[in-house]
Amino acid sequence: MPAPAMKIVFGLLTLVTIGMIVGALFQLSFIRKLEESHGNPHWENDKDARILRIGYVKPEIISWSPRIIVLHNFLSMEECDYLRAMALPRLQISTVVDTKTGKGIKSDVRTSSGMFLNAEERKYPMVQAIEKRISVYSQIPIENGELIQVLRYEKNQFYRPHHDYFSDTFNVKRGGQRIATMLIYLSDNVEGGETYFPLAGSGECSCGGKIVKGLSVKPIKGDAVLFWSMGLDGQSDPNSIHGGCQVLAGEKWSATKWMRQRATS
Repeated sequence: MPAPAMKIVFGLLTLVTIGMIVGALFQLSFIRKLEESHGNPHWENDKDARILRIGYVKPEIISWSPRIIVLHNFLSMEECDYLRAMALPRLQISTVVDTKTGKGIKSDVRTSSGMFLNAEERKYPMVQAIEKRISVYSQIPIENGELIQVLRYEKNQFYRPHHDYFSDTFNVKRGGQRIATMLIYLSDNVEGGETYFPLAGSGECSCGGKIVKGLSVKPIKGDAVLFWSMGLDGQSDPNSIHGGCQVLAGEKWSATKWMRQRATS
């Protein structure tokens, strides 16, 4: 090939190469802007966006029957630590609801320790922010929610599979039936302690070191599991049965919010 032709070819190749590099840089810049839009730079001065963690919370639907959504990064690390600090001095052996009296009774079904925030603590700014976030993401009014319960599961502790909805008439007098639950993980570095749904999905999962049928969600600090105890037909959903798998190592801390059909107060 003559020298002039070689120069032309070389020049064209150089231009094409430069064009590809420039195009790649523009593409990287575009991708970076998309990634930043999933952070919080555009809402830095928006109070509601900060409260709701817009741009941080990542919903993941993991089951339609029962309806289960994992909300990644639902709480900040500071919010998790705040709830744990509030709960620690007041932890007591956990109870289950007595269907005859509506009061808590001790049971070997549940071996954790826990406490409920009181009505006054519900007015604290950080608790209010968490309550609002739960309400917005669940689409259930704040006043329909019970008081937040904080739980600690130590090694070998668990909560056997159960339903959150009531099977008696006594407990539905105030606020009606429980329709949904928000369970929030407050600690990391836990082995075992998964939230287990034995009738969800068609595969297998890990639960307290064992492989079992169903679906489970691993405790990750700041993540939340939102699931419904009632189906779209308004009836209690038997498939919503769930449990807390045995903790093998570390401590599993969680916060639970049950939500009713009507206002609870």
